[in-house]
Amino acid sequence: MSKCRTVKRRNHGRSKKGRGHVKFIRCDNCFRSCPKDKAIKRFNVRNMIEAAAKRDMAEASVYESYDVPKVYYKQQHCIACAIHNRIVRVRSRVNRRNRAPPSRFRKEFKKPTGAPTAAVKASA
Repeated sequence: MSKCRTVKRRNHGRSKKGRGHVKFIRCDNCFRSCPKDKAIKRFNVRNMIEAAAKRDMAEASVYESYDVPKVYYKQQHCIACAIHNRIVRVRSRVNRRNRAPPSRFRKEFKKPTGAPTAAVKASA
């Protein structure tokens, strides 16, 4: 006799699939033990020097142009810390079905529109 149990998520909150066991990792924030496939992972790329000190370093530097090295760091959080730090958000039952990645934010550059047309009209 099998009873049908309600399932909140299709993957049960993990990406394990065929594996029987996965290694545990420690949360970067609270040091809680969490399965590696269940942890929320983000790859963080930051400049080694913040923007305010970057200008001071450029003025004091001997070299004309020097690229400041970046820090590459992989963050791994347990679910509780990821929700608390707003890395992931709680979604409604309908929106939980959406498996598409969130849209990426990119800055758009505006092209100057007024100057070329005015020059053409003045020459005509």
